[in-house]
Amino acid sequence: MATTIGRVLRDRNAGLYLTGVVVSGFGTGAMWLTAGVWVKSLTGSDALAALTVFAMWAPSLTGPLLGTLADRVRRRPLLVWSNLVVAALLSALLAVDSADRLWILFAVLAVYGAQGVVADAAEAGLMAAAVDRRLLGDFNGLRMAVTEGMKLVAPLAGAGLYVRFGGAAVALLDAATFALAAGIFASLRVREEKPARAPRGQWLADTAAGARTLWHSPVLRPLVCAGGATMLLAGLNGAATYAVVDRGLGHSPSYAGVLYAAQGAGSVAAGLLAGPLMRRLPERVFAAGGIAVFAAAVGLRALPYDSVALLCSAAIGLGLPCVVIAALTAVQRETPAGMLGRTAATANTAVFVPNALALAAGAGLVAVVDIRVLLPVAGVAGLLAAAALVGSGQARADRTAARSASDANPA
Repeated sequence: MATTIGRVLRDRNAGLYLTGVVVSGFGTGAMWLTAGVWVKSLTGSDALAALTVFAMWAPSLTGPLLGTLADRVRRRPLLVWSNLVVAALLSALLAVDSADRLWILFAVLAVYGAQGVVADAAEAGLMAAAVDRRLLGDFNGLRMAVTEGMKLVAPLAGAGLYVRFGGAAVALLDAATFALAAGIFASLRVREEKPARAPRGQWLADTAAGARTLWHSPVLRPLVCAGGATMLLAGLNGAATYAVVDRGLGHSPSYAGVLYAAQGAGSVAAGLLAGPLMRRLPERVFAAGGIAVFAAAVGLRALPYDSVALLCSAAIGLGLPCVVIAALTAVQRETPAGMLGRTAATANTAVFVPNALALAAGAGLVAVVDIRVLLPVAGVAGLLAAAALVGSGQARADRTAARSASDANPA
């Protein structure tokens, strides 16, 4: 594993890109927590504070449309300029010093989220062209490990900076990380052909083409559907976290931070192990194994023991990223270069939107359904999703074998 990681890091483009992920991930992680704290301190409203997360997440609902942009222009300049635009916009947050100016913060966060959707789509296409295809699984795993690692440290750093210097200081830090990321993307050495000029009025048709690519692919459709189903269950699991801490374990709400740290450590491990495992296992088997680990851990969270809760949190972090990494890698390998931006954005929307919807629905379910029922049911549903994913692979193999036999023995 260490040898392969070294090969990825020795690849100039991969190493630069991962450096950019560290830089931008730190700034985003700091702002993600700080925005809510900032709104809460100015208004005292929990609801408005929660809306900061929604403002950053909402643009993902239009992911397929935004992802089409990444197929219509060169991706490296798009990443450079979009990062610079957000860096400039973040300076507007220096004016947010009272509740009546919070509209500025929410407007910036909405643009921030939209840039993230476009950037993810452009990065998927750019890295598929810039990184050796044999290393894509390792590369995507390392990207996940770096991203999750930043989630462990950046929010705490952002909170500390906010307490000491205020929200404007965090905004300036985040702006600096976006500007630095723009410089890193500008340093990538990748040759891009100018995309073909699309006819006017074809934006929706081009967007739909990305969805068709996913739906008609026997490789991508099962992985993306399994990813969406798993993230739906992850949303229910996330909504139950504070109920597990309070009703199940008898701790104060702050104990949730310990469980999240254990989950983050598991996700870092998943990112490091993904590449080696994907070279030894079919993508569907790797993804299904991760779903099964995640599902079993979700079900066992209903047990009222601290040691079990910590182990389950780590196992959730270990299993959950597997289907995401497998799906993204498959999209990069299976999709034509000119379609990759919108297809990747459509896949991201299909996988991650169910998570957000389930978080909202789960908040209501936790109020009326005992976690000793809800979590085991979610765990069983996850195991069924894993079995269905493996079964779809076997069915595809059987159809391929049948066609080969028919071709070999024509009537």
